[in-house]
Amino acid sequence: MPKGKHIWTASVGEKGQIVIPKQARDIFDIKPGDTLILLGDEERGLAIVKKDAFDSLFEKLPFS
Repeated sequence: MPKGKHIWTASVGEKGQIVIPKQARDIFDIKPGDTLILLGDEERGLAIVKKDAFDSLFEKLPFS
């Protein structure tokens, strides 16, 4: 794999839950209790992003 690129697999349990592999949790500093955002595109699939990555962007948006 090119430097900084990774690939993992995860199984979906009966309740629709997935376990994020430990190496991925370590690399992306995902801890119990963190909030993750799932971005979906019906043609391209899912992306999982830590909410912290969007916090500064959300703070800049004008909400009424």
